[in-house]
Amino acid sequence: MLGNVSEWVQDWHGDYPGGSVTDPTGPGSGTSRVYRADWSYVKKYRASARNSGRPGLRSSSLGIRLVRIGE
Repeated sequence: MLGNVSEWVQDWHGDYPGGSVTDPTGPGSGTSRVYRADWSYVKKYRASARNSGRPGLRSSSLGIRLVRIGE
């Protein structure tokens, strides 16, 4: 999960539901999207740590991870 840039994820930023939840997604809409920390934050964060920014935020250390599903 940790790479050389922070990575945008699909979730809108917001509070997670209370209690034990597997793969929480956050709210259905919002103004800020979630991105996960890069390797340079390894001592500070875990792969589950999240930050947020408005869609369209640009940075040389912020990108995406492409995923291929199926054949």
